[in-house]
Amino acid sequence: MSPRMYDLAVVGGGIHGASVALFAARGGMNVVLLEAGALARQASGTNAGTLTMQMTRAALIPYALKAHEMWVNAPHWLGHDVGVVACDGLSLAFTEAEEQLLSERAKARSAAGAPINLVTKAEATRIEPGVNPSIRMASHCAIDGYANAYLTGLAYRRALRDAGVTIREYTPVTGLAASGKGYEIRLAQKAIAASQVVLTGGVWLEPMLKWLDIQLPIKTLVNQLSVTERTGPVMRTVLGIASGLLSLKQFPHGTVVIGGGWQGEGRRETNYHRTTHDSTVGNARLAVHAIPALRNTRLVRSWTGFEAETADALPIVGPVPGHPGVWVSGSVHSGYTSAPYIAHCLTQAILGHHPEMPLFPMDRLLANSTPEAAHFPPKSQ
Repeated sequence: MSPRMYDLAVVGGGIHGASVALFAARGGMNVVLLEAGALARQASGTNAGTLTMQMTRAALIPYALKAHEMWVNAPHWLGHDVGVVACDGLSLAFTEAEEQLLSERAKARSAAGAPINLVTKAEATRIEPGVNPSIRMASHCAIDGYANAYLTGLAYRRALRDAGVTIREYTPVTGLAASGKGYEIRLAQKAIAASQVVLTGGVWLEPMLKWLDIQLPIKTLVNQLSVTERTGPVMRTVLGIASGLLSLKQFPHGTVVIGGGWQGEGRRETNYHRTTHDSTVGNARLAVHAIPALRNTRLVRSWTGFEAETADALPIVGPVPGHPGVWVSGSVHSGYTSAPYIAHCLTQAILGHHPEMPLFPMDRLLANSTPEAAHFPPKSQ
């Protein structure tokens, strides 16, 4: 018996994959979404749901601005509330070196369109009264915020079902090969077929691309986060530090999530990751340094999650060279922020339209490759 044929198979059920599946189904495609675990519970579920311009690379700012607007209006296009809180964001500088770094990054992100400006210590403490008064300066953004990662997963599940997407959780894909007029997607027990395929596997994009004999190294980061017990209001902004070692926010029910660049331990090959004592202590100390009122608050849980990064730290979003009908989307820094809009642009290309904003072709990262531009029909007037 021939495998069932879909118009589009999406491999990877994080926010990127779920968004592509949703938009493609709403565009008239018969879509199957394949996820090795639970929907939106890998990198998209273990992050802190931060929606930020301050931690987004300058090249992604135009996409993040569009996506931030989508997140704030999620009930209108997703159909369900995802607990978005839009608020001010501050990035702090405690040293002269951090002042220089903050100035350079604020200038680059502002030039890209982000409403980010440098503020004095007095202005920063007015915006965030709980901040340590020993700061030297800060950068301020009026449109940062965060979503509830758990609610986001539930909302996407409902939206995907409403759109008619076939959701296959706990279904690892073991291979991909051209077959007839499309591709055979190999599963543990049987295969399915699709005219087009999108790979959105996060850190697993490297082994996925090897199915197509493409060697593209993807660096695996093991990000570590912690959450405190419920406490009284201690902060009202999304807060970071110029060094990138802190991401801090307090949810409406009182818990404070502490993240940043502190790394845990783990390996993609075994899908194993765990927290480390040094990172937990270091991150907690930095959080207390930034918001002194956290000093008497207890941590209740710490966890880790994978994040993917390419050699130039920019995403890979677009067609896979030499394999018509295969697309890829991943390795987006602060990917949660930009995910729905980048997925929107990619889906426009999949549907045969010209994307509103340029994609990020992977050709630039392939050795001995001549960059190929994706070909789209002329944009309608």
